[in-house]
Amino acid sequence: MSERRTEERVEVSLETVWDGHGNRPARITDLSEGGCYIDTTGESCIGERLTFRVQLPDGGWLELTGIVAHQHVPVGFGLRFTDITDEQREQLRAFIEHLKGTQDGITAVLR
Repeated sequence: MSERRTEERVEVSLETVWDGHGNRPARITDLSEGGCYIDTTGESCIGERLTFRVQLPDGGWLELTGIVAHQHVPVGFGLRFTDITDEQREQLRAFIEHLKGTQDGITAVLR
């Protein structure tokens, strides 16, 4: 598979819930402004549109929607963000900057 990402990725370990056939717990292990990798045993289909949410450091929630770009059953899938509002994009950028600031050799974990 060729590398098509243009945004810098941040390795993370963030608990999340996504809405595939009911709320499914999962972990985000890779995050950028363009998408993320969701580590989960829940199944998805390439092209499927999913929404997930992650808790921000201020206690609020960031909810994002994307299309499943690739999958590795039963490990997880890559999600390419779609339909992001300007407000969501700003929240995502600030969150990524926060995560980069917490990564001095350890993985950021938010619960």
